[in-house]
Amino acid sequence: MTLRYSPWILVAGTRLKVPVLGAGGDALAAGSRNNDPGTPAGAGQRRRAEEGNAHVMPQRIASVTGAARGIGAGTAKRRAADGMFGGVLDLGEADGAQTVAEIEKAGGRAIAVGADVSNAEQVTAAVEKVAADLGEPTVLVNNAGVTRDNLLFKMNEADWDTVMNVHLKGAFLMSRACQQYMVAAKWGRIINLSSLSAVGNRGQVNYSTAKAGLQGFTKTLALELGKFGVTANAVAPGFVVTDMTAATAARLGISFEDFQAGAAKQIPVQRVGQVEDIAHAISFFASEGAGYVSGQILYLSGGPVS
Repeated sequence: MTLRYSPWILVAGTRLKVPVLGAGGDALAAGSRNNDPGTPAGAGQRRRAEEGNAHVMPQRIASVTGAARGIGAGTAKRRAADGMFGGVLDLGEADGAQTVAEIEKAGGRAIAVGADVSNAEQVTAAVEKVAADLGEPTVLVNNAGVTRDNLLFKMNEADWDTVMNVHLKGAFLMSRACQQYMVAAKWGRIINLSSLSAVGNRGQVNYSTAKAGLQGFTKTLALELGKFGVTANAVAPGFVVTDMTAATAARLGISFEDFQAGAAKQIPVQRVGQVEDIAHAISFFASEGAGYVSGQILYLSGGPVS
C-alpha cells in the first residue's frame, strides 16, 4: 500500500501532514465500503458506533430538598422537564406527592421521599432510597429552608437553631451523603439556595447568617470537589412569589398583592421574581454544559446587588 501526504492542515493550532491512501491502497479503500463486520472496514464501523455510544449522556438523577412547594417544587419539575429523574424530598413523603404527580403527568419520573434534612440518619436513608429506586444521585439542589424572623433582642435560641439546622446543617448532610455518588461517577452538580438576605436584612439575623454561610459552603465545596468533576454553585434570589413571602406579608399585616407591588417598585426590572426565574438559573448550573462554572454565587434579584 502506497501512502501519500495531504497538504498542510491546521489541527488545534498545529500544522500537520495527514497520510492518505494512494493507488496501492485501492483494495482497502474499496473494503471501506463493505459493511461486513468481519472486514477491517466493518471493524471500523463497529469502533465508530462504540465511540458514538460513548458520547450518549447518561441518565442523570437529581435530588431536590424542600420540593413540596415553591422554588423547590418548581425546580424539581424543571429538572424533570430537562430529562432528569428526580427525588422529591420534603419533611413527609406525602408532602411531595403533588409535585411527583405533576412531574409524572408531564411524562417525567420522580419519587417522593420524606426526610428531615437536619437529621443525619434520615438524610442517609433518603439518599439511599433515591439511589435504589431511581439511580445514583449526581445532581443535588439544597433548597430546604425555613424562616423564624425577629429582631435580635426578641429572637430566642430555638429560632436561631431551627434556621441554622435546616439551611446549613441540612445542606451539609445532604451534600456529604450525595458526594460519594458524584465522586464515583466523576461528575456532579451541587446547587445551593442562598438569598439576597445574605448581604443583610433587618429582622432576619438568623436567616441572613445562614444564607451567607451557604455562600462560603458553596465556595469550599467547589475547591474540594472540583478535581472529581463536581461543581458547586449557589443562586441567591431576591423577592420571589412563594408561600414563604406570602406568610411574611401576612405577618406584617399587609395584603400579598400590596406587598408584591411595594417590592416591585424597588426592583430595577419593576417586577417581583417568579419560581420559574429561579428554576431556570438552577437548570443552567445543573446542566452538562456548566462544567467550567463552579464556586459562583448568582444573585437573582432583578438588578445589581451591592
